[in-house]
Amino acid sequence: MQILECEDCGLVMLHDQAHIHDGFYENSGMHGSDPIPMEAWLSETDWDDQRRFEMVKAILPNKRLLDFGCGAGGFLRKAQRLAAEVVGVELEIRVQDYWADQLKIAPSLDAVGGGYDLITAFHVVEHLQNPRDIISDLGKLLKPEGRLIVEVPSADDVLLTLYDCDAFQRFTYWSQHLFLFNASTLSLLAKRAGLKVVAIQHYQRYSLANHLHWLSQGKPGGHQRWNFLDTIELSHAYAHVLASLGKTDTLVAHLEPTSTV
Repeated sequence: MQILECEDCGLVMLHDQAHIHDGFYENSGMHGSDPIPMEAWLSETDWDDQRRFEMVKAILPNKRLLDFGCGAGGFLRKAQRLAAEVVGVELEIRVQDYWADQLKIAPSLDAVGGGYDLITAFHVVEHLQNPRDIISDLGKLLKPEGRLIVEVPSADDVLLTLYDCDAFQRFTYWSQHLFLFNASTLSLLAKRAGLKVVAIQHYQRYSLANHLHWLSQGKPGGHQRWNFLDTIELSHAYAHVLASLGKTDTLVAHLEPTSTV
């Protein structure tokens, strides 16, 4: 599968998206032929769910939250403790079934109404065939003073660029990542969707041990297998340096409606 990069703006995209056929995401196609059980998925993503909860918990109390592309639903479950209302949108049918009596998870935006104080979209925009249209639609569901937070993997990840790690490139440029954004293209996407860019933050999810493992072994999991290399001080310092260079693995965009939305 060919990977294309725009010479002008740096947007990375797949040459062909025909494999994302009708029902692909609904039937767990993103997880391959043998999806892991829901409980294992929730356990695997709990650290990310907690990180995201910590990021927004100050603005959650008594607010209405929509999590678009809520995945296994772990972040929604945590946010439910503080928010006045939490709603998810997730195409994957087994997620809807799993949380049927505990969380409101809809199969599309058409079923969730509007007037949200906060909308989140964590690592979902890169999977969309029409990201500008979806972000525009999400903006229209916000209250005038609401906030949309979009988190995506970064095309300027240090493993892709400075370290030029072939194994990680093959891992990242996979068939489910239809687009990869840098800070400029993410900002441009938001503006073309009719939203105001408040901030775009560079955030490092994975540790130095993870990167050393990729470079040495060509595999993920170093943050678990080699976690004895990581200390709090080292992890913070490494993340700070990568952020200062614009070479983190993650971008977080904070967006608000404009007067025309």
